[in-house]
Amino acid sequence: MPFPETSRLELPILQELKATGGGDQLRYLYERLPRYFPQLTSQDLDERAENGRSRWARSVQRAGRQLEEKGELRREKDQWSITARGLKRVEAEAMTLDAGDAPVERKEKTLTHKEAQTMLVEIGLMLGRHAEAEFEHYDVVWRDATSSPRLSHVFEVQISGSVDSALTRLKHAYDAQRSRPFLVVAGERDTRFARKRLSGSFHEIWDIITVIGVGELQRLYEALRTQENLLGKLVARN
Repeated sequence: MPFPETSRLELPILQELKATGGGDQLRYLYERLPRYFPQLTSQDLDERAENGRSRWARSVQRAGRQLEEKGELRREKDQWSITARGLKRVEAEAMTLDAGDAPVERKEKTLTHKEAQTMLVEIGLMLGRHAEAEFEHYDVVWRDATSSPRLSHVFEVQISGSVDSALTRLKHAYDAQRSRPFLVVAGERDTRFARKRLSGSFHEIWDIITVIGVGELQRLYEALRTQENLLGKLVARN
């Protein structure tokens, strides 16, 4: 199977770098980028040139060189970083995809990003979890206990911005610790778009991830609040 054209590698590289906070080591990009191209087999990725170098790595390097020439990427040995111009490209691409998939309906924002984060933290606490917002690159995380190193649940709130970036972070959380991934979106339009992406580039977490609308989140929060005292007794540890 021939490798994808170099130009098709550019956006996935930028999306991965944005999702990991702006930069990452090249070896991790080699590992994560193939999931954007499910047609590639392990044999394709192991293929070597006559000089013994990986053909896949050479393709990624070539795309990185093109991105650097465009001012969208900065390469420092084995560390690649996205530039401000690269970030603009990722955001512009997300807006284009979003607009192309949008029906006539108007999105109603019932919650801000911060309000959704606060609700997720409070729901976690009501359910007996250790919950916190803005942990590393994630919007909200839950642990079984304060001392637990494993993140049992990871939430990304994507009321606006790039759904791909959020899905990339959730995929990373699942790969790293088998955390349960949850994506919170603004409405039905965003839910459809997320499912479209999950059936393509992010098919590996299709059966694992839960997509929640802000309306569902708000109703769950309000329902749990009415039984907060009882929940506290149910989840209390002896």
